Amino acid sequence: MIPAIAPILSAIAPASPLDAVGSTAATTSGADTSMDFGQMLTQVANDAVGTLKKGEATAISGIEGKASVQQVVEAVMKAEQTLQTAIAIRDKVVSAYQEISRMAI
Repeated sequence: MIPAIAPILSAIAPASPLDAVGSTAATTSGADTSMDFGQMLTQVANDAVGTLKKGEATAISGIEGKASVQQVVEAVMKAEQTLQTAIAIRDKVVSAYQEISRMAI
């Protein structure tokens, strides 16, 4: 990541599953924070699974009467947004793979 962009990224509060990737790179300055693509995808996938599990747990708490309707709706909406983002990333990866496989060697 470009060091000049780090203060800007730390000032912006991203609202996507990529939060952890952006905030990790933005808060560490001066050190080599390079992460290969596979590690980044693993981290994003783990964050997405965590968000989906939290949404499910909140929905179950709502059914049991332990969580308010607002909490359930917020958790489910965040889980839905995370799932849509994961599907969009998957579609882009599949599309890129198909493009590469069509290339002449």
